[in-house]
Amino acid sequence: MAEELLEEKYGKVTGHVTPSLLLVAFLSSFGSSMLYGFNLAVVNSPAQHIKEFYNETLTEEYGWETDEEFLTVLYSLTVSIFAIGGMTGALLVGRLVTTYGRKGTLVRITVLVFLGGALMGFSRSCRMPAMVIIGRFITGVHSGISLSVVPMYLGEIAPKNLRGFLGLVPSIHICLGVFIAQVLGLGELLGKKEHWPLLLSLVVFPTMVQLVFLPWFPESPRYLLIEKGNVHATITALKWYRPRGNIQAEVEEMQEEQRSLTSSETVTVWGLLKDRCVRWQVITIIVVNIGMQLSGIDAIWFYTNDIFKDAGIPEPHIQYTTVGTGAIEVISGMLGCFTIERVGRRPLMIGGFLFMGVCCAGITVSVMLQPHLMFMRYISVGCVVGIIAGFCIGPAGVPFLLTAELFKQSHRPAAYTVAGCLNWLSNFTIGFLFPFLEMDMGPYCYLLFCAISLGVALYVTIIIPETRNKTFMEISQMFASRNNILEEELTSNGHLKMSMMNGYGTLGHSNST
Repeated sequence: MAEELLEEKYGKVTGHVTPSLLLVAFLSSFGSSMLYGFNLAVVNSPAQHIKEFYNETLTEEYGWETDEEFLTVLYSLTVSIFAIGGMTGALLVGRLVTTYGRKGTLVRITVLVFLGGALMGFSRSCRMPAMVIIGRFITGVHSGISLSVVPMYLGEIAPKNLRGFLGLVPSIHICLGVFIAQVLGLGELLGKKEHWPLLLSLVVFPTMVQLVFLPWFPESPRYLLIEKGNVHATITALKWYRPRGNIQAEVEEMQEEQRSLTSSETVTVWGLLKDRCVRWQVITIIVVNIGMQLSGIDAIWFYTNDIFKDAGIPEPHIQYTTVGTGAIEVISGMLGCFTIERVGRRPLMIGGFLFMGVCCAGITVSVMLQPHLMFMRYISVGCVVGIIAGFCIGPAGVPFLLTAELFKQSHRPAAYTVAGCLNWLSNFTIGFLFPFLEMDMGPYCYLLFCAISLGVALYVTIIIPETRNKTFMEISQMFASRNNILEEELTSNGHLKMSMMNGYGTLGHSNST
């Protein structure tokens, strides 16, 4: 039966953008990645209203005496607890995707959004500040899982020549989520004192759309074949995603990867860290995931209004300036998505981090000179916009794509667990410490972000090869020399040849001599 499904006139793997690929990329990102962006920015506009709610409730309901410093700590906790939830979710990724699959995991975790959204939505009427914090934590768990699973899912269903394009679709939705949160947070819309709980709870609607439609889409073909050994389901899924051509060569490539694995079981995090065959791949995901967060982008997203206020932007104009930056995020994300398959991963990463580093230094200089040169306030705004644009073009999405590309099937869940935990830990660090860092260092704190951004750009230039249009096996072989591994050691028995049966590779091994 499986053989019949593979009988086609042509033997090439098609790499066309099909409606089914676009739909699954949109749905998986719309109900997951977009919520991550939304939750990053949604607490920015109603910050003062949330602090007032905390102050009123703690004083009237519980008799606590509060001051500005305590409210700042409590609000910083509200902002950064989202990252703690994200790190918790990242720790669960490996077990979830191995047990339920990629699509299955995305469908099952939607319950977290409904629970978190309900807690935040009813927090004001229940007069319980803890509901906001707990709700943020739960939605953070969802984002921590989905932020790894969505690029993993899309990277596995995409043909190699479209992996970059589909892999950056989630980053567009992240930028779109930030923009939507900024627009809805305007004072004329949901930025009013009585509406902020509704604003925080809107996350349930995109997830509802995802829950209705995503279950109808096939599971990842690589998961079905390499981890479940279901050849027929794999071919059926590939036919669904590639209706216009022969997918024989793609099945063969998957089977070659399957034979290269020493075990069909998923590698643990500890096993990943000990495996010398992937040493530099692990170092790479550590550097780029910590770097993308410590570049200062989360400080910009979490505290945009405060940054513009410090830059001297008049209070009535700040919210509209913030919305303008959100629009630039979306445009920059789309630019990266539609150019990545032409220019490659490395140029987008290097250019993005370099531009961010220069703009971070520009903020420091402009703020210092602002008392003497009033036009420097506009330079500050331009530098903030530059940081956001540079981030969204490359560093926003490419690290997640690289995590999928640098590892084979058995190592990929553990790699996403490591990358996700470091990503979220760095996110929490910036979200919680930035207000205090800014108070102590003033504009000089951006020089730290500058140094980190330039350092990551240098690392990418020296260490990371271009992975565009390469198979997962080819990428592993590209790192073999750097890891001091013979190419033969990347396979389980040293010398494997493709056995053929009715035009496609079997699951068996050929005898080596």
